[in-house]
Amino acid sequence: MKGRDKLLVSRNKTITLTEDEKSFYKQQFLNLHELKSVEDVVDRVICQDLFQVLQYLPESSIDLLFADPPYNISKTFNQNCFYQISLEDYENWLDSWLSCTVRLLKPTASIYICGDWRSSAAIHRVGAKYFQVQNRITWEREKGRGAKNNWKNCSEDIWYFTKSHNYIFNLESVKLKRQVIAPYTNENGQPKDWESNETGRFRLTYPSNLWTDITVPFWSMSENTEHPTQKPEKLLAKLILASSNEGDLILDPFLGSGTTSAVAKKLNRHFIGIEIDEHYCCIAQKRLALATVNKNIQGYYNNVFWERNSLAKQKSS
Repeated sequence: MKGRDKLLVSRNKTITLTEDEKSFYKQQFLNLHELKSVEDVVDRVICQDLFQVLQYLPESSIDLLFADPPYNISKTFNQNCFYQISLEDYENWLDSWLSCTVRLLKPTASIYICGDWRSSAAIHRVGAKYFQVQNRITWEREKGRGAKNNWKNCSEDIWYFTKSHNYIFNLESVKLKRQVIAPYTNENGQPKDWESNETGRFRLTYPSNLWTDITVPFWSMSENTEHPTQKPEKLLAKLILASSNEGDLILDPFLGSGTTSAVAKKLNRHFIGIEIDEHYCCIAQKRLALATVNKNIQGYYNNVFWERNSLAKQKSS
């Protein structure tokens, strides 16, 4: 193996599974065949079809719903395939499971549903049938292939709904630390709403619905997995901190590789995660174990979210 290849292998932090780990984590899965209390399902990964599970979960128990369903594109997820369908059929599919979650949510619950430009309109229409529409977040997915005959697709949407007009939004928990390009001063020459240190000038800013500070997981990041559509931990941390409090219960009906459960663990929330693929359930269980000993979240430091590429300099100062 050449020297550069050895270096790349040594820096690769992608979470993988041994056969022994698969056998071990499979024993921790939950499978529902009857109505369960909150105590029976909290902080558990349920390896089962979504439609078999929702009917058995307790009513009015969920504080926050985060859903990252398959987008309306043809995509393979390990052993499972999702094929692009008409927008109307995709809307009906969304409705088939989202309608089943309504009874599970507390009156103060918030709902976040991920999508791309193809599926965004359907998510809006279905979500608006059952919930109050609050906003649409667009986040920059800086990775992606170029397009010769179209604009490069490098953004995704997250629709934000609430069950009622009475909901949680922790503004101070999700402010963003940005570098100040044009520093203003008051009449006495003192900084106005910013601070300075040896690494630069920074200001805490209000969170907006346009996120350009998210880094998609890649091979040298310790949160990275082989899941093809893994969401970054920083993204989940923003949603969880904004729309829940410590001790609250989060439901993720498409858990995938377990980003929601891992971040919930790191931020002292509870979760219920549903995932049909056994391999990804095993990865989710491993990430939970890792989250017990390492609570770091990339881009989130000292209870503050940092602009992309600005945190490393700050931590080294």
